[in-house]
Amino acid sequence: MAKEKTKVKETEKPKKASKEKAKSPAEKDIKIKTRLHDVYKQEIVPSLLKNFSYKSVMQVPKLQKIVVNIGVGSAVADSKVLDEAVKDLETITGQKASIRKAKKAISNFKLREGMNIGAMVTLRKERMYEFLDRFINIALPRVRDFRGLSDKSFDGRGNYTIGVKEQIIFPEINVDKVTKVLGMDITFVTSAPTDNEAYELLKSFGFPFRKKEIKTGE
Repeated sequence: MAKEKTKVKETEKPKKASKEKAKSPAEKDIKIKTRLHDVYKQEIVPSLLKNFSYKSVMQVPKLQKIVVNIGVGSAVADSKVLDEAVKDLETITGQKASIRKAKKAISNFKLREGMNIGAMVTLRKERMYEFLDRFINIALPRVRDFRGLSDKSFDGRGNYTIGVKEQIIFPEINVDKVTKVLGMDITFVTSAPTDNEAYELLKSFGFPFRKKEIKTGE
């Protein structure tokens, strides 16, 4: 009997520990289709398809990702400022942030290679559309003396970057708990081959551009 029990124990395989860790609220994916995703499919695609005479729906430009970046500037040596930047960025985007490090040393700024200089988040799919909706309709109207967006911030490859001076334009940030006002750069990466096509795409989403100065061929 003892031998039989030993054989049973030897054949029993230990259960493998699950490698998957539970995602934090900031890392959980949004499963439900967002409003702007539906707007893109149902309204924007047909409109751009007609306006630019694309031969296929696959040619219609789309928003691929949104990159939100907060730099801590002269406060690189203060870990508390970086911690706050990470916390604010995760609160604003609902996604875990990654730390940005200096690629090279700059003696004038007392910056060493590999030093932490900021935080970054890359948004895709439904979380991207959800952030876009909040940014256009809630955050931008809270900017002081806001008079619309300039179309001069395209990079020549269909991508658009906005500089935000204060993180407090996002209502998710508790102003009473802010110890340092932090600015951020938000880059909207599109599949558009030209800035003009990217402009029309973002305008269709509701970007409040002041006046179109981009030439059709750009």
